Amino acid sequence: MAILNETARLEPRSTATAAARREAAPYMNPYLAGVGLGLVLLAAFVVMGRGLGASGAFSSLVAWLVSAVAPAHAQANEFYADYLGSGVGHPLKDWLVFEVLGVLVGGFLSGLLAGRVQRGVEKGPRISTRGRLTLAFTGGALMGIGAKLARGCTSGQALSGGAVLSAGSWAFMLMVFAGGYATAWFLRRQWQ
Repeated sequence: MAILNETARLEPRSTATAAARREAAPYMNPYLAGVGLGLVLLAAFVVMGRGLGASGAFSSLVAWLVSAVAPAHAQANEFYADYLGSGVGHPLKDWLVFEVLGVLVGGFLSGLLAGRVQRGVEKGPRISTRGRLTLAFTGGALMGIGAKLARGCTSGQALSGGAVLSAGSWAFMLMVFAGGYATAWFLRRQWQ
């Protein structure tokens, strides 16, 4: 979406095209955005009785799909049964699914209004598009596995768990940052 580094594909073909492009709006002040996110988290606790998170929405969807294909297996499996037996059953009855859909739609609309939605792949000059997408998919898969092992994703652990001062959530986030910095050292040349 908001991708700017593939200059060959994104170069304007004419001056009319360049004039038609809107200049991207500046990013929001990060301190103001942090206060806004804190207020959203507080509202989630007050209105829904629980914090924010994203991995639960995907777990609800997977549990529902497995129960549609193999209901006996889903009920016998503790992981799936936990999501199916919690009174949710269908993923559209889980508020986290709507939270994730709202994040996707809201992020797209925000990018559209700020003039940041463009087609392309954001990457450094020393990596191919295929290599960049492979690294992104691999990193996303590892984060998904880590979210299940840690019993929550970065939004659930850092925001919701951190807000209630959970020691496990703080340890999780310290390890996320340590792992990110350690991995960045090996991949830094791709962006230079």
